[in-house]
Amino acid sequence: MRRIIKKWRPPLVFVLGGTLAAVLTLPILGIVNLRLWGNVMGWGEAAWLIAWIAVVATAVLGFLLWRLVLRPVWSLDRYAQEVRKGARPDAPTHLGTPEFMGLASSVMGMGDSLQSRADSLQAYADHVTHELKSPLTAIRGAAELLQAGASGADAKVLSNTITDASARMQNLLDDLARHAHAATSTGPGTVRLSDAVESLKTDVALNVETDGMLPISAEDLKAILTQLAGNAAAHGANKLSLRVSVAGLDVWDDGPGISPGNRDRIFDPFFTTRRERGGTGMGLNIVRSLVQARGGQIALQEEGEGARFLITFE
Repeated sequence: MRRIIKKWRPPLVFVLGGTLAAVLTLPILGIVNLRLWGNVMGWGEAAWLIAWIAVVATAVLGFLLWRLVLRPVWSLDRYAQEVRKGARPDAPTHLGTPEFMGLASSVMGMGDSLQSRADSLQAYADHVTHELKSPLTAIRGAAELLQAGASGADAKVLSNTITDASARMQNLLDDLARHAHAATSTGPGTVRLSDAVESLKTDVALNVETDGMLPISAEDLKAILTQLAGNAAAHGANKLSLRVSVAGLDVWDDGPGISPGNRDRIFDPFFTTRRERGGTGMGLNIVRSLVQARGGQIALQEEGEGARFLITFE
C-alpha cells in the first residue's frame, strides 16, 4: 500500500473549536475596543482599524480552514476519482488534520485492496481459461478414443488421463473459490496467537516461539495460517514457526527456502515451481489477499532459515 508521510497537524476538533471561538469573540472584542479606541483616536479611525483587523483575522481563519480542511477533502476526492477510473495515483500529500490522515489511510487501503483483488481475479480468470484448455483437450481426446472402442490397457490409460485432467480442473476451480473468499473478513478483533494455533489442524507442525496478542480476528488469523501451512507443506516443510514481535508476526518454515531468482515472483499469481505436481501458483497470492483484506501487509524476509515472512498490521 502507498504510504502517507505523517506530519504534525492540529486535531480537527481544535481547528473547528478555534474557528468557532474566533467567530464568537472577535465581534465582542471589536465592540469593546471600538469604545476604547474611539475615545482615543476618534470613532472613524477606530472603526477602520477594527474593520481591517476583522479582514485580516478572517483571511487567516479562511487560510487555515482551506489548508487543514478543504484542501485535504479535495485531494482525497481527486484520489478516489482516479482510483474509480482504474488508475493507481500517488498518495495525497495534503491531508490536513490527523483525522483526515486516518481517513486517507483507510481510503487508500481500501483502494489498494480492491485494485489488488480485481487484478488478481481478472488475471486468475484469464489464467483459468487458458489452463482449462489442456485438461479439457485431454478429456475430449480420451473420451473420443474410448467411444472408438479402446479397451484393455489402453482403456485404463485413457481413464487415468480423464481422472488426472479432472483433478487438475478441480484444483483450479478450488483455488479460484479460495481466492474469492480470501477478500472476505470477519471484521475487526484481537486474538492471542496460541489460542488461534491451538485448534488448527495442518499438514505441518505449528510452533509458537513467542506468544502475544494480534490485532486481527481469530477466524481471519486461522485462515492466513492455514494457507501458509499448506504452502509450506507443499514445498517439503515439516514445521512452521511463529513469533509475535513489535514489528508484527514472524512466520518461517524449515523447508528448502526460496531461491534468489524466485524471490521477486513468489506473490505473483500462477507462479509455481510445482506445476507438474498440480500446483496452481496461487498459494502465496491468496495469502497476500487474505492479509491485505484485513488491513495488513506481508513481505518476504531476507534472513533466516526456510521461507520467512513478516506480517504487519496497520
